[in-house]
Amino acid sequence: MKINYINEITFVKGLKKGDSKAYTYLVETYHHKLCTYAFGLIGDYDLSQDIVQNVFMKIWRQRKKLKDDIDLTNYLYKSVYNGFIDQYRKKRPVFSLEKVHIDSLKVFVQEDSENSMERLIVHVKKEIENLPPKCKQAFLLSKQEGLTNIEIAEYLNISTKSVEGHITKAFSILRKTLDAKMNGIFLLLFGVDLRQKS
Repeated sequence: MKINYINEITFVKGLKKGDSKAYTYLVETYHHKLCTYAFGLIGDYDLSQDIVQNVFMKIWRQRKKLKDDIDLTNYLYKSVYNGFIDQYRKKRPVFSLEKVHIDSLKVFVQEDSENSMERLIVHVKKEIENLPPKCKQAFLLSKQEGLTNIEIAEYLNISTKSVEGHITKAFSILRKTLDAKMNGIFLLLFGVDLRQKS
């Protein structure tokens, strides 16, 4: 039977005291949501599970330091995002993603935000899928795989000028189809602010 708490403060106090029921409640309430969010960022099921597990373990180890009035949902999403950043830097050290991008999360991490976050990630990916084939391919090789324009040109057997054209066109299309909230998700997924692109 699932445990319920009157409010988050009671729940956090239980965690701080080392109440195993509070930890069980934490996992039951947030595990699936956080794994879905992590998967949306990193695209790897096993790594998503590892990131979320590490977040839960860290909270349990540092439970006594938690403030009674902590916004736990916000804290959890931030922790998962930080875990994603660490993993991304290990996998793609040349790819720079600033931690300040975490501020974009504040738009989404409110009540029921995990659902809207999932919907927004799906929507952004759908718009990328809808790009013309060459634009989509050049864009993903650049922003997801971290290849340079020269590497993409060699891979696709086209000129670097063509690569630049495809990527510029992709940004132009995405800027028209994604609104301000989507831009925040785009920033989280690719480390690029659509509004700053010409």
